[in-house]
Amino acid sequence: MPFSQGSRAGLSYVPEVTFGTTPLTPSLIQLPYTTHSLNLTKERVTGNDIQPDRMPRTDRHGNRTAAGDIVADLRKGDYDLFLESAFFNTFATNVLKVGTTPKFFSIEDAATDISQFRLFTGMSVSSLAVSIRPNQMVTGTFSMVGKNMAISGTSVDPAKTVSSGNAPFDAYSGALSIGNAGSTLTAAAIVTGIDFTINNALAPTFVVGSSTTPQLEYGMATVEGTITAYFEDAALITRFLDETQTALQVIVDDPTGLSDYTWLFPRVKINGADVPVDNPTSRIITMPFVALYDATEGTNLKLTRSV
Repeated sequence: MPFSQGSRAGLSYVPEVTFGTTPLTPSLIQLPYTTHSLNLTKERVTGNDIQPDRMPRTDRHGNRTAAGDIVADLRKGDYDLFLESAFFNTFATNVLKVGTTPKFFSIEDAATDISQFRLFTGMSVSSLAVSIRPNQMVTGTFSMVGKNMAISGTSVDPAKTVSSGNAPFDAYSGALSIGNAGSTLTAAAIVTGIDFTINNALAPTFVVGSSTTPQLEYGMATVEGTITAYFEDAALITRFLDETQTALQVIVDDPTGLSDYTWLFPRVKINGADVPVDNPTSRIITMPFVALYDATEGTNLKLTRSV
């Protein structure tokens, strides 16, 4: 009997109308991905009795939580619904801003070579981490939290919709600009990377009488990141020293030049500017930042996709 191989594994999803409930006639959409760690965990409930032979008698399974990361090379189209889940909002005229409405999915992990299918329900993006660096694809890590998981010998939708086939975004097909908040931004040709995260702090809310959560609670939409850049002059360090309210814009694209996604941080506070000497080569400034609500844009992070 064969063992399941990662090369034969697939991920697919369908949006849920009701939290934790897969639609009766699901039309699953395939997801391109690099790795994933979706799994179900259970709390352990142990007995408290003291026995003279020192050996416990009771160990039971408690509350269930579905969670894990989906790591992918970001590209046009395929992850738009997951981006909406991370933002708690929906694209409006190709613009996505932070909102207040969560979005949930049923996600199927298919081990196609042994015909085993794990179905995760009530899954939502608790946090999204994006990394944009030279000489690599633009990567996204979607950290998911959900309700439950079941396993079956058949897929809930054997006739899945294939993914777009679009090429991944890369760093050299885009651009990064910086300036004062509310002012014109200028291209910055010295940035060596930007990593940022939007964190919703999703968590289950367990109740008496059920092993699974009836809903997920969430916190503030915290957007934080780090910029690294060559130490060329005092401009970036001065933004930290003077506590200058700054705006950042990052455009990513694929080789077609027709798939650009623009990430705008309209108002950020730079909270550091470390410039160590690590070796004899170029010195790098490391600048952590936090994105704050901007009254003009009505958000702390704005994503605009090409048509």
